[in-house]
Amino acid sequence: MKPLDWLEQLGQFSYFTSRCFAALFAAFLNPRETIRQFYRVLIGALPIALLAGLAIGLVLWMHLRGVIVRTPGAGPSALAYLPTAVALAVTLEFAPIGAGLIVAGRTGASLGAELGSMRLTEQIDALEVMGLSTLRQLVGPRVLACVLTLPLLTVFMAVMAIGGAFAAEMIAGSLTSLQYETSTWAGLRIEDAVPAILKTSVFGFLIGVSGCYFGMKAHGGTEGVGHASTRGVELSTLLVLVSNVLLVRIIQLVV
Repeated sequence: MKPLDWLEQLGQFSYFTSRCFAALFAAFLNPRETIRQFYRVLIGALPIALLAGLAIGLVLWMHLRGVIVRTPGAGPSALAYLPTAVALAVTLEFAPIGAGLIVAGRTGASLGAELGSMRLTEQIDALEVMGLSTLRQLVGPRVLACVLTLPLLTVFMAVMAIGGAFAAEMIAGSLTSLQYETSTWAGLRIEDAVPAILKTSVFGFLIGVSGCYFGMKAHGGTEGVGHASTRGVELSTLLVLVSNVLLVRIIQLVV
């Protein structure tokens, strides 16, 4: 692709993003469709998010406990910091980025395929002929659903991860449940957790916009739908990773 083509694509995507931001507020006037999309995104991603959260918690517990135990000079008292380390790592980074990537992979593809099929079957054209705004009717509720779903999924993943690490410590560790709970909440501050969870709303917006953008531009038959789905996943994943770096730095400067 030529440099001018990249600039054209960037301009079109930026313009579409600005229009989606305006349509986001209009989606509140269409609560039935927004709730339906919210349910689809949440229920579709929830099983994967719960399983991923459990796996993250267990793996973190195994890695961090192993490092603490074999660290020279670290006595049994050093294990008291294990719950704090797990809780901070999960809440501040693993749960938010994990939820973002799960929704990017699943919903990004779904939005591209769904709207791409509607474009090819001329359903979108029919709405435009009727004088209805496709952004308000189709894109806005889907983007808003992603925005609302991501923080909730992040909380579920964090709870599962912390719970999995807690269960592992109770089964194979040396800390008591009271020690583990006290250490977990000692280092996990609300002012750290809330921004980390809320930043995923930005992930949701970028995922929704990316999937809808390629779905609305789909062409070329069923192959075009496949391309729209793939490109939606690629762009949304990239935007989640890049925006995460920027948002973490912004949060550090503000908080």
